[in-house]
Amino acid sequence: MANNVLGTELTTCSTEPMTGFFRDGCCNTNADDQGMHSICVVLTDTFLAFSKERGNDLSTPHPAYGFPGLVAGNRWCLCLSRWVEALQADCAPKVVLEATHASVAEFVDLETLQEHAVS
Repeated sequence: MANNVLGTELTTCSTEPMTGFFRDGCCNTNADDQGMHSICVVLTDTFLAFSKERGNDLSTPHPAYGFPGLVAGNRWCLCLSRWVEALQADCAPKVVLEATHASVAEFVDLETLQEHAVS
């Protein structure tokens, strides 16, 4: 079982909608996950618009791929680089630390994650 950025067991990010690189509800990652879908966030309308502007439309459903389209309030295993990009643009969604994979701490310090954590 993987750990989270707090050093405890990684918890589920979301099963409705189902998320994660492995579509297991968790932000697990491995070498095949080139996007590092490892940070669990609570989506906002501002972030969804930002992501769409950057070429990744997360709000439009794609039934052929089993993708329901996301709305504000959904939890989602986000690509780490997109979260960092949103952080720099001052629109990063809040982070669920217990469901964020430990590998994220190699790229973003825990203090920054805690500043942006769901309370």
